[in-house]
Amino acid sequence: MKSLWNDQEAAKFADDDLAMRVYTSRLLGQSEDLVLHGGGNTSVKSTQKDIFGNEVEVLYIKGSGWDLKTIEKAGFSPERQKECLQLAAMPELSDVEMVKQLRLALLDPAAPNGSIETLVHACIPFKYVDHSHADAIVVVSNSDDYRDQLEDLFPELLILPYVMPGFDLAKQFDKVVKDGLLEGKKGVILIGHGLFTFADDAKESYELHIEAVDKAEKLILEKRQEARQESSAGELNLLELAKIRKTVSDLRGSAVTIKVNQSKEAVGFSNRSDVNSIATRGTLTPDHSIRTKRTPVIIGDDSTQALESFKADHEAYFARNAGAEHTILDPAPRWGVWKGQGILSFGVNTKEAGQISDIAGHTANGIQDAEALGGWSPVSEKDLFEIEYWELEQRKLKKGGSKPMLQGQVAIVTGAAAGIGRKCAEDLMSHGALVVGIDISPSIESFTSASSLGLVCDIGKEDQLKAVVEKTVATFGGLDLIICNAGIFTAGEYVEDLDSNKWDATLRINLTANQLLVKYAAPYLKLGIEPAVLFVGSRNVGAPGPGAAAYSVSKAGLTQLARVLSLELAPNGIRVNVIHPDAVFDTDLWTPEALARSAERYGMTIEEYKTRNLLKTEIKSANIAEMCTAMVGPLFSKTTGAQVPVDGGNDRII
Repeated sequence: MKSLWNDQEAAKFADDDLAMRVYTSRLLGQSEDLVLHGGGNTSVKSTQKDIFGNEVEVLYIKGSGWDLKTIEKAGFSPERQKECLQLAAMPELSDVEMVKQLRLALLDPAAPNGSIETLVHACIPFKYVDHSHADAIVVVSNSDDYRDQLEDLFPELLILPYVMPGFDLAKQFDKVVKDGLLEGKKGVILIGHGLFTFADDAKESYELHIEAVDKAEKLILEKRQEARQESSAGELNLLELAKIRKTVSDLRGSAVTIKVNQSKEAVGFSNRSDVNSIATRGTLTPDHSIRTKRTPVIIGDDSTQALESFKADHEAYFARNAGAEHTILDPAPRWGVWKGQGILSFGVNTKEAGQISDIAGHTANGIQDAEALGGWSPVSEKDLFEIEYWELEQRKLKKGGSKPMLQGQVAIVTGAAAGIGRKCAEDLMSHGALVVGIDISPSIESFTSASSLGLVCDIGKEDQLKAVVEKTVATFGGLDLIICNAGIFTAGEYVEDLDSNKWDATLRINLTANQLLVKYAAPYLKLGIEPAVLFVGSRNVGAPGPGAAAYSVSKAGLTQLARVLSLELAPNGIRVNVIHPDAVFDTDLWTPEALARSAERYGMTIEEYKTRNLLKTEIKSANIAEMCTAMVGPLFSKTTGAQVPVDGGNDRII
């Protein structure tokens, strides 16, 4: 590991303690091998004037929820150093009370809560303190052969046994300082936890950190070639993936998405003959257990049995370690080792799944490195339980809170580049769904984001529809919802004049494409979470007009298809419904000129024409989208085979 310090850049912050702290914190945050998703913390001791003009000693400590990679001044909590030291000196203090008192000690009530290790930083008698859960340090300290050699390997660092973060750790540091054990030392290695370095100079503290990690990395590199295995995965079994997602979602009580890691390193780890043993001993660092649980699920030939065993193991683990004050967490794994396929990470959204995937990847590599150093031996089960079931985390659990209506559910929306389809896709996402939008227009690719995927697709081509379904499952782990919106409109030709190619094209896009999409999606919908299919029909089904035979017939056929599908798919819990919009003018199909011509033909103003329904209200794409979301959501969970008009009331239909 190399230092990223730049004298010219650092000189800009020479006269501002907090600005310098931001600079060096970001240097640490740039390396995921040091800091991963909010891990680690940094601080600086300085002074600040209070409202009375008094100089107050302040500990600026990284605030909860901030990431060292992107932290700003506002991300540091200004704690009164005097009060922090008084708290650390108390004989007893619960973590809940500690957090409360630290909140009261803030100089700025709008600041975030300080790190749970605030009192540790306060105890260390140096201006700058850097703390990380550096992979290499944790690996070496979790290695059977090297744990007893740490004092010889790192004579400049104090080696301390693992202690629960929070007030217990603060008491350990308070005693260490008062006993003079930090004299002559430049840092501390906490067994199984991480590394602290400190100095009165920002550069010195940072580079001490880098030097210690570099030394540990060099120890590991000597063994790494034989430690890590690499291999390639076979073809991903998508139906089995969807089955795994279904079971994990049921265990968690919420739909999850899956991020699949099929890198050669991940597949190699999954193929190790000893993976059942080494992967289930514990986390790389204890704080990971809050995100990942104590162990992953190991999936072999029978995923159902593997997940049932994981559930039973978690319940037994809870029973062995819990007290009356504990409430059991859901028994769903947060990551899994799928033998021969790689590593799976489960999250209620893509952000959580991505974070867990990163942690799982580092964990798999770290486990193998420690095993090569003489044996992977993390902290005890009891220690991990205390973190996973921490008093502070249990309080969050009891507060509860509502989740988005469609959180974690996976949807496909056709015709999603613009108009009704785009509004549907956006509305689904606003309620927590992960959406694959497809359209023949290349502009659909702009729809891609962390929680969505925009795919160019000609729905008139069967192979492309099949590929969309498979891509959806491979990306998010399954499929729950489909909104069939895409269609074409052919009007102005009576049947005797209708071109046969137009007739065939209209039926292929408006009817057959939807049948094919459901055909390929059905096996996955059967493994979906509250699965539903919604077809966007038309007022023309109930009230056709002359000159639109192809469109009216295709939409009538689509409605009949929905009725048949509702009968066929109901035994699998899949709902199939239809909505019939009318006069939706805020789409690309309706230019201002076309709207004006139609209004003139009826002898109306444009406003009168747009509201020519019983309720005299304009129907917009957003109104259709809201109904689509509602009908695939829990509000209509007891409804299938229904046809719902969204037209403001049409006297011909009524």
